[in-house]
Amino acid sequence: MTLSMHAASVPVFRQMLGSLAELLRKAQAHATARNIEPAAFLQARLYPDMFPLLRQVQIACDFAKGVSARLAGVDVPSFEDTEQSFDELQARIARTLEFIEGLDAGAFDGSDAREIVLRPGTPKERRLGGQAYLLQYGLPQFFFHVTTAYALLRHGGVEIGKKDFMGAY
Repeated sequence: MTLSMHAASVPVFRQMLGSLAELLRKAQAHATARNIEPAAFLQARLYPDMFPLLRQVQIACDFAKGVSARLAGVDVPSFEDTEQSFDELQARIARTLEFIEGLDAGAFDGSDAREIVLRPGTPKERRLGGQAYLLQYGLPQFFFHVTTAYALLRHGGVEIGKKDFMGAY
């Protein structure tokens, strides 16, 4: 049996975005219980040249919706990067989940061979087949940002572990 592109993408994004939402809930509760200003977490970085937690969550959502949209052959929805609180990040995750869960699984059929054109911050474009785009670019990028968000929260003292990272599967 062949694994569909939909099955290899949307359920993975759903699981990990659910995990990310729960990690943020725990961080917010941790901040409240210890009277820590939320910005201490939201603006946290592991190194000065890294994006802060807020941006890590935004980018993870961007990859989930962008990869899913491109594989389904639909326009990528645009979300403004205006979030400044845990609640606003939760809303962004919820919007992302609503979008990817609303995609028709049949629209992913044949996307393994669909050409995906990337323009990641440079004037050069990169062309990948859908399968390579998902497995070698989209999922690794997504996991990088979810993992970094986890690491920032763990480093900040939030009591989370591997089970929290994995979420419900």
